[in-house]
Amino acid sequence: MDQRNTGIKRYLIALLGIAAAVFTDQITKHLAVLYLKGNPARVIIDGVFELQYLENRGAAFGMMQNMQFVFVAGAVAICIVIFYLYIRMPDTVRYLPLRICAVLLCAGALGNMIDRIRLNYVIDFFYFSLIDFPIFNVADCYVVISCIVFALLILFYYRDDNDFKFLSRKKG
Repeated sequence: MDQRNTGIKRYLIALLGIAAAVFTDQITKHLAVLYLKGNPARVIIDGVFELQYLENRGAAFGMMQNMQFVFVAGAVAICIVIFYLYIRMPDTVRYLPLRICAVLLCAGALGNMIDRIRLNYVIDFFYFSLIDFPIFNVADCYVVISCIVFALLILFYYRDDNDFKFLSRKKG
C-alpha cells in the first residue's frame, strides 16, 4: 500500500507541476494582451530583446498557417505519449530529471493548445531582435528547454544500456 501511495503522490506532483506551469504561461499571455496588444514593442535591452505582441496562427517561423486541428491533435498525442512514458518510468531519483522534462514538455504543449482551442491562434511576445529570432512565449520556452535538457541527458547522463529498459514490453 505504501508503494501505491508513493506512485499516486508522484502523479499528483506531476499534475500540480503541469498545472502551475500552464497557469504561468496563460497569465503571461494574458498580461501580453493587456499591456502589449495594439502597442509598440517594449524594448527591454535595446537592439537585443523586446516584448512584442503577435497572434501566431501557425507553427515556428510562421509555417503551417491556420492548421489548428493538426496542432491540437499533435499536442494531445504528445501528452498521451508523455503520460505513457511517465507511468512506465522507474520511481527513482535517477529519473527525476526525465520526469521534470516530461512535465515541462506536457505543460508547453497544453499551454499552446489552450490558446489554439480558445482563440484559434497562439499569443507570442518574446522577441530577440539581435538575432531576429521568431517571437515566442513561455510555453515555447518549456518545450525548447525540456527538449534540450532531454538531449543532454541522453548524451551525457543516461548512457547505460539499461537506462531505458523500462520502455521494453517485458517487465523486469
